[in-house]
Amino acid sequence: MTVGVYVSAMTPGSGKSLISLGLSDALHRHADRIGFFKPIVMGDDAAADPMVALMRRSFNLDETRARGGMTEHEARALMGTGQRAEIDARSVAIYSEMARHCDVIIVEGTDLTGHDAAVEFDLNARLANNLGCLVLAVVSAREMTAAEAVEAVDIARRELLEAKCSLLAIMVNRAQPDALGSIESNVRRGASGRPVYVLPELAAISQPTVAEVSAALDAQLIAGSSRLDRDVTGIKVAAMNVGNFLNLLDDGHLVIVPGDRADVMVATLASALSADFPVPSALVLTGGLNPDPHIYPLLAHAPFPVFSVQPDTYDTARRVSEVRSEIASGQRRKVAAALGLWAVRVDENELLERLTLPRPATMTPLRFLHELIERARSQRRRIVLPEGSDIRILRAAEILRRRDVCDLTVLGSEQQIRDLASTEGIDLSGIELVDPALSPLREEFAVEYARLRAHKGVDLERAREVMTEGSYFGTMMVQLGKVDGMVSGAAHTTANTIRPALEFVKTREGVKIVSSVFIMLLADRALVYGDCAVNPEPDEEQLADIAIASAETAAQFGIEPRIAMLSYSTGGSGAGAAVDKVRRATELVRSLRPDLAVEGPIQYDAAADASIAASKMPESSVAGQATVFIFPDLNTGNNTYKAVQQSSGAVAVGPVLQGLRKPVNDLSRGCTVEDIVNTVAITAIQAQTDTSGGSPSEAYVPATGQEA
Repeated sequence: MTVGVYVSAMTPGSGKSLISLGLSDALHRHADRIGFFKPIVMGDDAAADPMVALMRRSFNLDETRARGGMTEHEARALMGTGQRAEIDARSVAIYSEMARHCDVIIVEGTDLTGHDAAVEFDLNARLANNLGCLVLAVVSAREMTAAEAVEAVDIARRELLEAKCSLLAIMVNRAQPDALGSIESNVRRGASGRPVYVLPELAAISQPTVAEVSAALDAQLIAGSSRLDRDVTGIKVAAMNVGNFLNLLDDGHLVIVPGDRADVMVATLASALSADFPVPSALVLTGGLNPDPHIYPLLAHAPFPVFSVQPDTYDTARRVSEVRSEIASGQRRKVAAALGLWAVRVDENELLERLTLPRPATMTPLRFLHELIERARSQRRRIVLPEGSDIRILRAAEILRRRDVCDLTVLGSEQQIRDLASTEGIDLSGIELVDPALSPLREEFAVEYARLRAHKGVDLERAREVMTEGSYFGTMMVQLGKVDGMVSGAAHTTANTIRPALEFVKTREGVKIVSSVFIMLLADRALVYGDCAVNPEPDEEQLADIAIASAETAAQFGIEPRIAMLSYSTGGSGAGAAVDKVRRATELVRSLRPDLAVEGPIQYDAAADASIAASKMPESSVAGQATVFIFPDLNTGNNTYKAVQQSSGAVAVGPVLQGLRKPVNDLSRGCTVEDIVNTVAITAIQAQTDTSGGSPSEAYVPATGQEA
């Protein structure tokens, strides 16, 4: 039976979309098939609702599992003619159809923004009851005192009880940050004992973006940057002389000025191009006035957008002040901030204990990646990112911080990092910035490096020089426990990332070789491929070592290890040096780890397809259901993972390095922001189960020329 949760606003401006998004993220990790339904949508097209579109993108839902019902205009027309039952009937029909494809459906009610909030409340309560949904009530505490918020919760509970609704929980949203403790200590759960959660107003969510402001103003972009995703942190109307104006300007402020004030335009541009002055989010020229022709060439190089609008300065400022940010816009940083806030303030286990959900039968790519974030967050770790001059690293760091995944240290020139972040509108608050060249840790690290590399002739002077390089400094932070792991490689080679780790982090005791895996996320399951990135021609002992390490990595990420030692031959059907190597490696794995399920030599089709396995290896417990695929050499592994990725649409996460005493992971130089986020989460999870207590082993040096 499908479970339904009705997210119902109890006050205007509740911010219920944040609640719908957080709830969907939580449910997606506990059920195979979630759905999202808005019985009544704003606008003229029920199929084009922004929140429905966001849910489709965020959770890979098709139109059978995320849809709108009717428009607000249609609903009001039906209510005006006394046909309220028709609204219910249409909603129940759509919900029932969706239930055929969903295990759980989140239903989002109306916003209570109409003229009669009581009518809307009655409508939402009736729909929740007719759909058979539990109600998740959302109360806005914006501009309320703690006492007023507590009273609003009591009123909401009483009204839902009178409406015979089944209450799941109450969310107090948009509370003043300094009132959180008082609200939490005074709010009552009522006779039902249902939980009450309190979420603060968060500027990262409530501040509109430049895109939202420009859309509200119907503004025309006439010069400057075309990036519109920066948050507008404040408004500055330039009605004073330039000196006083610059004194009040701050990062992220939107500057509103008449189109004939060339002095303010030039001063704003000069501020943005100077390292010592703030960078505004945008410049809006009012009154339909065109700038002096000599100003246009300067504005063309502005690192912020320059808009022109017809209304005067006062009217424009008023309209900008009324713009509300909407999570439904899908702005990535706001979504990250919303999910991070939910994770910190809501006890998911308590909230979901009343929902009986079927256990997920498949592992989709989206679920795997969502669970990565949740697992990383569950035991907080600190990860260092040495490439602070790469804009992708900074964007990923902001996303990770907003989602509250882990603590971060970013390396590089602090001034250069802050200038780059300011220009790009990236918020680095809460992220530690360290310049290796200026850090007091440099001398400590140099002394340790010289000690560890004395046998290679490294003296202290050379060690001091080496420790100015980000990858060496970051790796030493990991080695000495200043951080828990490192992720690098967005702007450097794999050798640059791995070499320092091979030099002094070394491998875990009993591990002979540093290797790698890709976690391949297929449509319905996750597989592990190794080694596809590090070792060109492993011998039989190294191949066995890679297989065991890959099985341990699989188990670490919730994949039951069943190892297929791949070859061009299955069982005893073929012979030759390459097949014999795989056969001996398989026997080594069995002798070293008799607890692991392993089969080899075996061809890929027999390892992956149950029907082929039934004819080729009918007695095998691995054939047809392998989860860990070990390739005989780098050429085979690298080409295979890329072929599967490109031909099947599988998501390849990695490479994930394994065998080191402490977690260090490499990025592709073509990585995306999402790749960086996922790799940091993986590294944090590896750090949670760090087993580096033993003495280091001498690291095997792959034939890529990395020095050990």
